[in-house]
Amino acid sequence: MKRKEEVLHDVVIKFAGDSGDGMQLTGSQFTNNTALLGIDLATFPDFPAEIRAPQGTLPGVSGFQLRFSSDAIFTPGDESDVLVAMNAAALKANLKSLKKGGTIIANTEGFDQKNLRLANYPDGVNPLEDHSLDGYTVCKMDVTKMTREALKDITMGTKEKDRAKNMFVLGFLYWMYNRNMETTTRFLKDKFGKKPEILESNLRALQAGYNFGDTTETFTTTYRVEKAKMPAGVYRSIMGNQALAFGLVAASEKSGLPLFLGSYPITPASDILHDLSRHKSFGVRTFQAEDEIAAITSAIGASYGGSLGVTTTSGPGMALKAEAMGLAVMMEIPLVICDIQRGGPSTGLPTKTEQSDLLQAYYGRNGECPMPVISASTPSDCFEAVYEAVRIAVQHMTPVIFLSDGYIANGAEPWRFPKSADLPPIEVKFKKELAEGEEIFQPYLRDEKLVRPWAIPGTRGLEHRIGGLEKQNVTGNVSYDPENHQNMVKIREEKINRIADHIPAQKLDSGPENGDLLVLGWGSTYGAIKSAVAELQRDGYAVSHAHLRYLRPFPANLGEIIRNFRHVLIPEINNGQLIKIIRDQFLVDAKGYNKIMGVPITKSELVVKVRELLGGHN
Repeated sequence: MKRKEEVLHDVVIKFAGDSGDGMQLTGSQFTNNTALLGIDLATFPDFPAEIRAPQGTLPGVSGFQLRFSSDAIFTPGDESDVLVAMNAAALKANLKSLKKGGTIIANTEGFDQKNLRLANYPDGVNPLEDHSLDGYTVCKMDVTKMTREALKDITMGTKEKDRAKNMFVLGFLYWMYNRNMETTTRFLKDKFGKKPEILESNLRALQAGYNFGDTTETFTTTYRVEKAKMPAGVYRSIMGNQALAFGLVAASEKSGLPLFLGSYPITPASDILHDLSRHKSFGVRTFQAEDEIAAITSAIGASYGGSLGVTTTSGPGMALKAEAMGLAVMMEIPLVICDIQRGGPSTGLPTKTEQSDLLQAYYGRNGECPMPVISASTPSDCFEAVYEAVRIAVQHMTPVIFLSDGYIANGAEPWRFPKSADLPPIEVKFKKELAEGEEIFQPYLRDEKLVRPWAIPGTRGLEHRIGGLEKQNVTGNVSYDPENHQNMVKIREEKINRIADHIPAQKLDSGPENGDLLVLGWGSTYGAIKSAVAELQRDGYAVSHAHLRYLRPFPANLGEIIRNFRHVLIPEINNGQLIKIIRDQFLVDAKGYNKIMGVPITKSELVVKVRELLGGHN
């Protein structure tokens, strides 16, 4: 049968099924395959909070959205072109985000009476048969039956065989998009090399899916997406938590400080602990503590002893770590606290994204307790942003809060990784002896940056007192003197403020230096804002985009940039947090666009908001 090949520039695929159907693995394998071809991509995994949600139900749907393009892209897409629905619940949960006229690849076995009932379809209603999907291209495939047929002579139970059906779907999509399956074949051999029966079942299912596309007469077209025009270099697909782990290892190597991670597992930060534990060859020490408090205090102890102390958590853990953060502020030692934000409050939405910890990072400790706050904008940006957090921590003798979120942590994009020689140095100065004429060590004697010396315990002549009680200026002795307390509060605040003199000036990401509107963002809203602003600029609007990495202190020129625009719009995945700080510090009537649904802001809704704000006129 003769088939035609069609070249596409941009494709969004959503893999969706029960949380046991392997949709995350399927999506990540297609992602890795795409990255190796030099095609730009962005992903958005979306999975249930429950370890094993009820099978076949709407709360149990696990999804993985992948966008790949021959053009530069910055979001995983507002709507999908192709929806792979392994059961009725997957279709019901994701149909609203499928483009009109899009393609549905449906596993018919997942639409039997039981699955339809679990997905809350009315009795007798089957969307694959009632013409409700007439506006879409529907490809019905009995994936389960064909997978079992491909594995009929393997002596495994039916339940075990059915676990390979995600590989059948992946093989079919590799055929559909003209892909080589070698990357996944290699992955399966590495993963299941010691389990020959499981390896064979996955390889056969993968090949069967490819063969199905190649031999059936249902499909007359295959598709191809060309390489993206990206700067030359060596790329890999990277997820945010992976990039963060690599950034910490790189900072440890460049600073010469051994890396110690004290952590308590919590979604979506746990993968950082897993990743760093694999890098013992770089001298990394990881400690899984019994609780959040033990995790941060162990990291404080490591920093006091001359290591690079790091702790990782999410919003609920930040609340538990707050007292110990105050201890690190009072001691004035370097520490990096990584908060991978999620929906709250309390346990909230553990697997959904939110930017709702900014005010907690700013103010969420007792007393006057200032700390620098740094945020990452994309998965690959986690590397540079956490590297910078380490630099500030060790060169300004302060704990630093690093903010990411579930969208960044689990999302992936191509990353042109740097060479070690190209990374900026992180200079560390330990005080090793008394200076000439110095009779006794003064642990709170400061330099021009108001930074106190870092003295490793056990160094002869540099014995000193530490702890959470207020310190006397210069000597570090315990002091309850009112004037001294006010002076120390002001000094600690000024030390953080002076960091603004040692960070880059804020730049516009795009747009004119003055105009009708500045869209000011931070964190994972970067891709949506960049894409929306680009579309508005093409339509003639005088709109600019600035994105903040340094949230405390702000870059010294931020106020000047803000005053160059008639309006300021601040999109956030929270109920309005950065906007409160901007209004307070710069007395500007900024407007907010807030989405608190556990999912990212989309490009299209931002475009609508800006048009509305500017009255539809360019």
